[in-house]
Amino acid sequence: MYGFIEQKSDKKIEDAIYNEVVNAGDGWLHELLPGQTFRILDLEGNQAVDTTFYDAENPEDHYSAIQTIVQQKNIYLTTGSILRAESGKPLLEITADLTGRHDTLGGACSSQSNTVRYAREKIDMHNCRDSFLLQLACNQTGVSIRKKDLAPNINFFMNVPVTKEGGLKFDDGVSAPGKYVEMKALEHTIVLISNCPQLNNPCNAYHPTPVRLIIWDAE
Repeated sequence: MYGFIEQKSDKKIEDAIYNEVVNAGDGWLHELLPGQTFRILDLEGNQAVDTTFYDAENPEDHYSAIQTIVQQKNIYLTTGSILRAESGKPLLEITADLTGRHDTLGGACSSQSNTVRYAREKIDMHNCRDSFLLQLACNQTGVSIRKKDLAPNINFFMNVPVTKEGGLKFDDGVSAPGKYVEMKALEHTIVLISNCPQLNNPCNAYHPTPVRLIIWDAE
């Protein structure tokens, strides 16, 4: 898959300082200190994990799909990818990856996009944008992040091929139970996650499932 080489981690679960399960449809907001390592573990396979990042010292400088893609010259994320902010500042580096395919083009589902893509009656369905907003409303990190700071995010484990015509497809995922992606914080970073509840496309095999989030301290 585009020259992907599986990169395993040497981190041991028993050494982690944080280890929690986030259920399908739930959100999560947490800070990472420089040097800490963060793992997203796909417990049952093919779950899409909508994720974005903020510079904790300047939260208006959020994750930028454009800066990340342009500077690595690749639309897909895997080991070695540097996740950058709008300013171009490196926030995190992917250090281990067992799938080799993470979407940074499709963005988050919302009530509006659900009606456009699927059907008008889908407007009341649970969606990632609402999960993001709920986490921001309950934010206890001490870092102020506003609604206007939401921007196109990463969809970890989500398979979104680009067609020859330049369009996007939502295909079956390439993950499996126990697969993970791991990244190291290069700056003091805030992580915002919606564990996607989407039921209308195959991003999570039409069956949203939990994920495990794990953090290790800097060595």
